[in-house]
Amino acid sequence: MAEKIVATVAGRDITEKEFNEFVARIPQQQQAYVQTPEGRQQALTQYANYFLFEKLGEERGYVDSEEFQNILSYAKTELLSQYALTQLVKDITASEEECKKYYEDNKERFAKGAQARAKHILTNEEDECLKAKKEIEAGEKTFEEAAKEYSTCPSKAQGGDLGPFGRGQMVPEFDKAVFEGEVGKLIGPVKTQFGYHLIFIDSLEEGSVADFAEVYPQIRQQIVNEKQNETYMAARAELMEKYGCEFK
Repeated sequence: MAEKIVATVAGRDITEKEFNEFVARIPQQQQAYVQTPEGRQQALTQYANYFLFEKLGEERGYVDSEEFQNILSYAKTELLSQYALTQLVKDITASEEECKKYYEDNKERFAKGAQARAKHILTNEEDECLKAKKEIEAGEKTFEEAAKEYSTCPSKAQGGDLGPFGRGQMVPEFDKAVFEGEVGKLIGPVKTQFGYHLIFIDSLEEGSVADFAEVYPQIRQQIVNEKQNETYMAARAELMEKYGCEFK
């Protein structure tokens, strides 16, 4: 079956397979656009232009100019070098066994810090913070209602909810109160540089190590990168020994 022709330029047929290979080489950030009808048409126009302007270069004798030959020589060196390096490392992989060993030997690299979720009420005066605490403990107001009434923090719009945060993200006094506190209990007033905080801890998660399955792709890529770099350095040393390389 004959290949589908998507354009004929200067007497040269461009096949769909050839054009698709050109599209595949377009930078990743442009791929979404070139998959649209408008994007593919623009890409095809761009590809066709190469052959049109190639004819212009031939007509004007640029192909034989010293400047073009220098560019061509440099391009050949660069492309052949890149291709040779790609071929050198393309089959390098990492087995699941290698990845598991790496994981066991380097578990500290995959540690996840402690996480908390808490609400707070921030006041300028300690008395006001104590008043809010008393009303909450007496059942006169919920924490969220008190936050909306007393808190000076923008989080009062969400009932004081700060969302999830990790150890070390808050100021030291607040951080200590939360991560050494008890879930479901009112804490405070806690004084910081911002004022007085009344805190309610919704949840606390101790630091842990990520499961192997979670970090497997990351580990596999890490091992492959290390192997590729080792292969590259060994090949470079061998080539320098064989052909010489002296920087002056």
